[in-house]
Amino acid sequence: MGVLDGLQPAGVFKFFEEIEQIPRGSGNTAAMKDYLLDFAEKRGLRAESDDSGNVVIFADGTEGREAASPVILQGHMDMVCQKRPGSEHDFTKDPIDLVVKDDVICASDTSLGGDDGIACAYMLAILDDAAISHPPLECIFTNDEEIGLLGATNFDCTKLSGRRMINLDSEDEGIFTCGCAGGARVDTVLPIKRMRMKGLPVLIEVSGLLGGHSGQMIDTYRANADKLMGRFLYALGNRMGYSLESVAGGDKDNAIPTSCKAHIVVDPEDYPIVVTYSEEFEKELRDEFAGIDEGIHIHLEKGNAHKMDVMDLDSQDHVILMMLAAPYGVRKMSGEIEGLVETSCNLGIVRSGKEEFACTCSVRSSKVSAKKGLIDEIRALSEMMGGSVRTVGDYPAWEYREESPLRDTMMDVYNEMYGEDPVINVIHAGLECGLFYQRIADIDAVSIGPDMNDIHTYNETLSIPSVQRVWDFLLNVLARL
Repeated sequence: MGVLDGLQPAGVFKFFEEIEQIPRGSGNTAAMKDYLLDFAEKRGLRAESDDSGNVVIFADGTEGREAASPVILQGHMDMVCQKRPGSEHDFTKDPIDLVVKDDVICASDTSLGGDDGIACAYMLAILDDAAISHPPLECIFTNDEEIGLLGATNFDCTKLSGRRMINLDSEDEGIFTCGCAGGARVDTVLPIKRMRMKGLPVLIEVSGLLGGHSGQMIDTYRANADKLMGRFLYALGNRMGYSLESVAGGDKDNAIPTSCKAHIVVDPEDYPIVVTYSEEFEKELRDEFAGIDEGIHIHLEKGNAHKMDVMDLDSQDHVILMMLAAPYGVRKMSGEIEGLVETSCNLGIVRSGKEEFACTCSVRSSKVSAKKGLIDEIRALSEMMGGSVRTVGDYPAWEYREESPLRDTMMDVYNEMYGEDPVINVIHAGLECGLFYQRIADIDAVSIGPDMNDIHTYNETLSIPSVQRVWDFLLNVLARL
């Protein structure tokens, strides 16, 4: 018996549960690719994969619809891997432990991967059911979307004949996304020099934050653990002398960090100062983020005095300055679309090694010039301290299309089913539609999906009744196209 047995639509949840047994964190999707190719082979469907790990499965139109114009269905196979502190889950080999609570599906202490496993499940359920009426389909399962839309960036669009695309990577039922921001991942590396010293090692951990998707939730103004650690270390240095041994926070550039750890070395006599300030800082932060992110906790652990390698003073200053000054949050709201974040940045990952400190930011903007300007800010900050910057996964914005026959048809179907119009939206989060929009002439695209909350976190949920309603809607749209 599967955990999702008995849920409707049965075919969708059958495939979703199978997908959840497969390791598919970004950069580790080979097993998922093999699963998709095996699925197609067993059903006699033509399928292709490429060197970037993308898979496309082709299906003829059903009886009487063989000559219809093809429709592209698209989602990504990889997921963001986040787990609750203390969890021993190994995303490289362990299946997701599914839990049904009331009318939602979640995972036990990890992210669920509904983003975008549900898209994969929708496509597989359609391809598996000969009774579903549809035009010719080109089902695209892109790879490594969550780390810079890498699969879609390298996808060969010449193999496609469809010019209508339904992207299934949205998380709000009843909202048709028809445009999105462009973005890039910015990797910064600062050199580190070390020196040998003896002192009392102290672990500092900032934890208890809510986190969230840095595109969809950046305007909630939730706290960023990496930024808070930068503030803590800078302010502590104004109270006492200490040496920084290491720092590590965040896991994904596009997830707001929920925790960050730093190891410092202090004079044993100064440890009470660290304790007092940590208590003061925690209280200040809980007041500062009241009603937004109230679970912030500063935890300390001290070890035994011994000799160790710590950063020299210049390296320490550079690392702390980078964490403190790296841009985070909403930079500008759109002057053209009310309520839309135009430009933002998320300091997602910080890591120190023996000889270098690395941090990764996710930059997003609907304006090419604003995106470039924000990247230049990070570059200038890094170069001022002798560092280097590399931009990865630069993807374009998806511009809103004033005339969209696909959107019109989908709106008609929605209105017939629910007696009201859907919300037409342009979002700040990145979608792969921008890459297809850039390379396929006259492509007409709309993004939809069922209700999901807290994606990219271990609190992620997927609404069961919403999956059913979006499934019914999708089938009605395919029957009309």
